[in-house]
Amino acid sequence: MHDFCFTIPYGLILVVGGIIGYVKKGSMASLGGGGGTGLILILAGYLSLKAFERRKNSYLALFIETVCAAAVTFSMGQRYMNTSKIMPAGVVAGISAVMTMFYVYKIATGGNRIPAKAE
Repeated sequence: MHDFCFTIPYGLILVVGGIIGYVKKGSMASLGGGGGTGLILILAGYLSLKAFERRKNSYLALFIETVCAAAVTFSMGQRYMNTSKIMPAGVVAGISAVMTMFYVYKIATGGNRIPAKAE
């Protein structure tokens, strides 16, 4: 599976979560953290998709995705530890931890698998 297949939906989840946090609680931290990180992830996923279309890997995009997912895992994990609230902190920390492991795996295995060129 290619990183952009998961990165773009993951980014959208963070953006929507940030917007919901802002609308429900007026939290600028939710809007900035979730929305901002989500938009960065969507952009990184798009860069990876465009590189894949050119039959290349975007290691810059993979690096950005990994750093963002690790940062969200850490921040939401800390929030979960402080509040013990499963929603949203525990769920987002769990999803982000899985995404971080996925990105590390993609980096360790050389990025997206480029299919053989059809002649």
